[in-house]
Amino acid sequence: MVDLGRGGDDTIHLSEDLMIRTITRIVLALVGNAIGLVLAAVLLDDMRLSGAAFLIAVVIFTVLTAVLQPLVSKVAEKSVPALQSGSALIATFLALLITSLISEGLDIDGTVTWILATVLVWLITLIAGVVLAKLLLKDAPTRT
Repeated sequence: MVDLGRGGDDTIHLSEDLMIRTITRIVLALVGNAIGLVLAAVLLDDMRLSGAAFLIAVVIFTVLTAVLQPLVSKVAEKSVPALQSGSALIATFLALLITSLISEGLDIDGTVTWILATVLVWLITLIAGVVLAKLLLKDAPTRT
């Protein structure tokens, strides 16, 4: 909570705005990742999603992506700056790998499928995130 010295109302509005933005980001990430995983599975024969376990896989993948992306980016920046631009793809691959290992909801077979799944999920999730943000946030009220 931030107090701007103008009274309690501003503090409450800033706290509410932060909470709304955080929840919106989480929902957009979950939906965008779900779209990315589903479309990649539809396009790739050796990538499968399993029913109700798919929802758990999306949550796991979303959490892993949120944690791994900044971590991979920081490691790349310090160790191998040339990898910085590919850090999102590396994080996507790692999130897919870990999700497939700990979840029954995602199965990927074959080296080519792993490479294509990584690129497709990354690209589709990126596009879905931008499109969803534009659609959902275009009419969002702003406080003055």
